Parts: sequence; structure tokens; C-alpha cells
Amino acid sequence: MTPVLVFDIETVPDVDGVRRLQGLSDALSDDEVAELAFHQRRAQTGNDFLPLYLQRVVAISCVLRSGDAWKVWTIGHPDDPERELIQRFFDGVEKFTPQLVSWNGQGFDAQVLHYRGLIHGVTAERYWDQGEEDRDFKWNNYISRYHPRHLDLMDLLALYQPRASAPLDALAKLIGFPGKMGMDGSAVWGAYRDGRIGEIRDYCETDVVNTWLVYLRFQKMRGALSAEGYAREVAMVRDTLAAMPQAHWREYLAAWPAAF
Repeated sequence: MTPVLVFDIETVPDVDGVRRLQGLSDALSDDEVAELAFHQRRAQTGNDFLPLYLQRVVAISCVLRSGDAWKVWTIGHPDDPERELIQRFFDGVEKFTPQLVSWNGQGFDAQVLHYRGLIHGVTAERYWDQGEEDRDFKWNNYISRYHPRHLDLMDLLALYQPRASAPLDALAKLIGFPGKMGMDGSAVWGAYRDGRIGEIRDYCETDVVNTWLVYLRFQKMRGALSAEGYAREVAMVRDTLAAMPQAHWREYLAAWPAAF
């Protein structure tokens, strides 16, 4: 069975990058630089969401289903530099050649990793292969939007129509899964400024588990999992999380009705 790797990232404004591009003084605080960038972005676009190349990665969480094992973790340590987090993600792709699964990964997560990986000089040979090294990658590679080697579940369910896209939190909760826990993406910058990187990593982990559970539901819908197989996969998630000591998993399980 091909390993399946579900991933999700969390980002904050790249204030050093904004300083460099705009020639801003080091006397300005990170908050002041970020607020200036937000103000300029609002004037340009009507919202303060910065361009993807100015999104600095602070957490990458993964679910890996390989062989008989299922695991969830966040890459690296809270104080690891951005380059190391991104390189280790692509090293995992190099090692396992997994099917990637994401929620809006083709519209955000992967694009951010592309830009930030380029900035930091990471290497990702297998990820970028489009048939030059492996003929199987010519028509089904990680870059192709319409093939499953990277399955953006949000994009597929919406039939590639942005106006039809659904938020992961709402869909997970409608199915019966916990949905977002602790915060949402809009709160990450504030949590980061307060030094709560651990909470950001926990939040990212719960979101990637939500994505995995919705993916299982999709696999059942499309007939790739029987009802019994789906139940076994869900039970594996519950049992694995129940054996983990972290408080966010206790909260997650408490919010997950046994019927789902």
C-alpha cells in the first residue's frame, strides 16, 4: 500500500522579509512592521492576508499512514528555523514517495512551501520530478492539480471551482468530527507574538487529523474503503490518540462523539 501523508502548515508574517523588501529601519518592532504590511495589503486588496511568499512557516503537522502504522506529529522542535522544517518535510517525501493529502494544499500550503523552500535553498528532487527521473511521474506527479499524487481534498470536492469550496472546520463538524480546537488561522499571529508556539503546533496537529478523518470519509464514499474498513481506520485513530499523553488529544477525543 502506498503510504499516505496528510499535511498542514501554519504561518506568520515574514517581518524580516518585509523589512528587506521595503528598506525599513531595524528600529521598527516586528509588530509595527507587520501592521504596516497589513495596512498596505488592505489598501491594495481589501484584506490583510499577505502574499504567499511573505508567509513564514512556523509549523508543519503530518499524519502518516504506512503499513500497519498510523501516526501524527509536528515536524522538528518549536525553536527550529523555518528552513529546517521545510527541508525535513521534503526529506519525508523523498523517503516515502507518499500520496500527499491536504485541505487547500494546492491553493496555500504547497505554494507557501515552494516559495519559502526556494528562498531558503532547500532541495526536493522527488517532489519536483515530472517524469525526468521516474516515468511514472510524467502524468501523475506532485505538481499536477488533477491527479492524486497530491490530492487537495477541498479542491476535488468543489470540482476545482473556488466558489464551491467548503471550510474544513464546518465540514468536519457536520460529519461529526471535532473540527478546529483551541484557535483558528486568524489567531496564529497573535499566539506567535505571545510566545505560544506550542499551542500553534497543537492546533496544527488537530487540523491535520481533521483532514485525515474527512479523507477517510471520502475514501468510504468513493468505495475505496468498505464500511468495515472505514470503521477500522477510525478506530485506529481513536486508539492511537487515546494512548498519547498530550492534553490537546484528550480535549479532541472529548469533543468527538463515539458514533462518528
